[in-house]
Amino acid sequence: MKIYNNIDEFVPVKNAVVTIGTFDGVHLGHRKIIERIKQLAQASGGETVILTFFPHPRMILHPEDQGLKMINTMDEKAELLEKLGVDHLIITPFSRDFSNQTAEEYVRDILVNKIGTKKIVIGYDHRFGKDRMGGLAELQQLCPVYGFEVVEIPEQDIHDVAVSSTRIRNALLGDEIELANEFLGYSFFITGKVNRGDQIGRTIGYPTANILIEETYKLIPADGIFAVKVILDAHEHKGMGYIGHRPTINGMTRTIEVNIFDFNRDIYTQDIRMEFLHYVRGDIKFTSLEGLTTQLGKDKEAVMALLKSH
Repeated sequence: MKIYNNIDEFVPVKNAVVTIGTFDGVHLGHRKIIERIKQLAQASGGETVILTFFPHPRMILHPEDQGLKMINTMDEKAELLEKLGVDHLIITPFSRDFSNQTAEEYVRDILVNKIGTKKIVIGYDHRFGKDRMGGLAELQQLCPVYGFEVVEIPEQDIHDVAVSSTRIRNALLGDEIELANEFLGYSFFITGKVNRGDQIGRTIGYPTANILIEETYKLIPADGIFAVKVILDAHEHKGMGYIGHRPTINGMTRTIEVNIFDFNRDIYTQDIRMEFLHYVRGDIKFTSLEGLTTQLGKDKEAVMALLKSH
């Protein structure tokens, strides 16, 4: 897959089959659209193009709303789209000027002149252009003018999956990791670097790798203990993940940590991925480190039982 960080880098391709959206999560609903553009491209000897935006339009148009967190970072999204066999990913820097284009300007200048769209595939509720005035009807009016075809993904097809990025975010922010993974079609994951913590875990027999995530917009699941899989240097390991403020030691900051089973290596500064498979319990404040250690022993047993099938 070729990635373009600005639409001006893109050179129009033959029979471009295009879809547009933020594609946060690259979930099962998105995959219906991606499968459709792949089918159409194959039938016409064309290539698939996804036009996405960064930052998310809501971050620019509603900067006062700090609550929006994304299921994927842009790098994670690109990786998922590449695995699905997309040919081209155009990452358009979203700005107020960009949002002020009329529907026709957007179609003419971006879809036709810059991309060379021959077919565009959209969900039934897709909106675009200034004040989100453009939609399926406007595209159908403009397609004979600019020589492209519109293909709609019907509402029923999308609703058959019964999934949305919002539902997935809510599941992750609750304690419904398994539900979120079912909607995503893969295990939710975070990626970051291992940084040095205060090493209290080592003193109680549960050394952890602290994971630093640089992208502040990345969604972090609810606090608690999780059964996880860790990918490090292309190798998979089983582990017990933790998210929380470490209330037993009166921690002041929220941390993301993982106790990797049967593992004893110095991995500071290395890139790490943690895939969340099961939610085990919420965060608890214990009256002593001994109480915490006892509970962690029980948690590890629960995690190992959950991971037997993975």
